[in-house]
Amino acid sequence: MKRRLPAIVAACVPLVAATAIHTSAASASGELTLTTNAAPASFTCAPSAFPAPEGTAVESVTAAAVPAGTYQVPGSPPLGGFPVADVPAHCEVTVTLTHPGANDHAKVNVWLPQSGWNGRFQGLGGSAYSAADSGAGLAAAVKQGYAVATTDAGVGGPLDTSWALDASGRVNTALVDNFASRSAHELAVVGKQVVAGVYGTPAAYSYWNGCSTGGRQGYMEAQRYPKDFNGIKASAPAVNWNQFEIATLWPQVVMNEARTYPTGCEFDAFNKAALKACDKLDGLADGLVADPGRCDFNPRRLVGTKILCEGKQVTITEADADVVRKIWDGPRDANGKRLWYGLPVGADFSVLAATKTENGVTTGAPFFVPSVWAATFVQKQPGFDTSKLTRAQFEEIFRKARAEYDPSMGTRDADLSAFRDAGGKLLSWHGAADQVIPTGGTVDYRERVDARMGGTKKVDDFYRLFLAPGVSHCGLDGGRSDDLAALTSWVEQGKAPAVLHATLTTATGESVARDVCRFPMVSRYTGHGDPKAASSFRCVDGSRG
Repeated sequence: MKRRLPAIVAACVPLVAATAIHTSAASASGELTLTTNAAPASFTCAPSAFPAPEGTAVESVTAAAVPAGTYQVPGSPPLGGFPVADVPAHCEVTVTLTHPGANDHAKVNVWLPQSGWNGRFQGLGGSAYSAADSGAGLAAAVKQGYAVATTDAGVGGPLDTSWALDASGRVNTALVDNFASRSAHELAVVGKQVVAGVYGTPAAYSYWNGCSTGGRQGYMEAQRYPKDFNGIKASAPAVNWNQFEIATLWPQVVMNEARTYPTGCEFDAFNKAALKACDKLDGLADGLVADPGRCDFNPRRLVGTKILCEGKQVTITEADADVVRKIWDGPRDANGKRLWYGLPVGADFSVLAATKTENGVTTGAPFFVPSVWAATFVQKQPGFDTSKLTRAQFEEIFRKARAEYDPSMGTRDADLSAFRDAGGKLLSWHGAADQVIPTGGTVDYRERVDARMGGTKKVDDFYRLFLAPGVSHCGLDGGRSDDLAALTSWVEQGKAPAVLHATLTTATGESVARDVCRFPMVSRYTGHGDPKAASSFRCVDGSRG
């Protein structure tokens, strides 16, 4: 598990570097071109004076001209420690803000290409417990011609929660507020001011780009600061934060209750069997389950099956099957009431249902992100052992988290009317095999917006959700789409995307072209044509099956 953790957290980093830009209104280079009425009057690598965002003071401003070359992303692989080649010459401006009385120091980092600016501003989100992009996204965005910014919110990296409690063991509410919402807003305010100062003209359009924590930041912007961005791309969003974070400890509770800890190959056997049973639901056995919610595979069908596991023959037991069923079903309270959604059928078990064996004894090994949220933020006890959670403790922590943090971190407000009225567009996709954030939570949020704001058709005018078959958290498995290009085309030309053109990876590791349908539509094979071609599939109403 210790070897897997960084890879999963890395998946939370926005996929700017890997996102292919394709659109029918594209230039020869593949990027949607933008024609502005006036070119930048000048380029000076020093920001003009600007007022501090409301409630803040500017502590310092620095600017540095950076020549073209290879950018080395800080840190160690896979989060960092790798190069990004051919980064153009650009200006890096860093503005450090503080909220008087809070003793915080939040840095906004803005990169501005020296030439070839496309007239747009882009804000980048973070991952896990980091509000900031790792640097890879900044470099990639500058290569695409964007002026781009990110903020560290005054907190640490993805795995750093040393800031959560003060010296007295109380929650550092100022930094929670930074991380939750206000620093992303201040990024938008400062970033756009820096752009106007350096180029001598404001950005024509502003976009947010984030996945996971970055996706949550994007939704929070739409909810609380609806005029900050014209378009928001928010993928695998960590919304409904307190429900999903605690819910992702449920697999550990299930295994503890059953005193059964299936091995990785046993869990894999259940996923392979579910795939075999449900693969054809879209009309074609292609290694992708188009609509996992319709997969009704019963894990008990595997009871008694013998599999080879690390050279030893293992027999699937009723207890194994029951553990899998409850993990897929999701957390329920002692009375059977659903608390949240479970791991999607087909998603990798190895993160949330991880185990460890010491001295011949196997126990659970909870995923770092929800474990720290429960122990440090909710219980105020960094040493609290979430690997031994009982159902009663789980329910108590679930309710405590919501009561204390929903107002600040929940990001679940379904009223997006101000964002709609401001003309904003929200494009969101979520992998249907996300192993970290249950896809059902994102669907739940969208359905609540539909119920509040007049139904699917009206909401589709400004907010579209796409569920990508077979794709894991933030596309860790290689899933790619034209999401950013689709968003810019929607914002700037009014062309609402019916599908996202994507390259997906099947269960056998094969790359196939697919049009990812907007929710609630799902993909179906037409019955003829190349199974690897997107044209061989069509989108149908998922409610009709």
